[in-house]
Amino acid sequence: MTDRIPDESGGGIDYVAVEESPRFQALKRTQRSFIFPLAALFLIWYFVYVLLGAYATELMGQRVWGDITVGLLLGLGQFVTTFAITMAYVSFANRKLDPKAAAIREDLENAQAQS
Repeated sequence: MTDRIPDESGGGIDYVAVEESPRFQALKRTQRSFIFPLAALFLIWYFVYVLLGAYATELMGQRVWGDITVGLLLGLGQFVTTFAITMAYVSFANRKLDPKAAAIREDLENAQAQS
């Protein structure tokens, strides 16, 4: 199987064939290998927080320092986790996804220029 971007005989690019190409499938697989586990972990962390808020009110109301409670710290931790995941994804995309996507895009642009 070729690693080049498929080109229809009519001069246009067959985008369905591009999507089914091994390079594009590898790009999607790489992206999913990062997104799905992190999304699952974050959802578990979020639901644990919600359940603790609903059923462990004494724990969540425990004062840590002044008026700062465990629940408040865990709630702020949700925001911190969101930003950390975003920064990790941007770094991952810059290192792993963008070079693969750029190569595919370059091949598409070359195929378009030749038609």
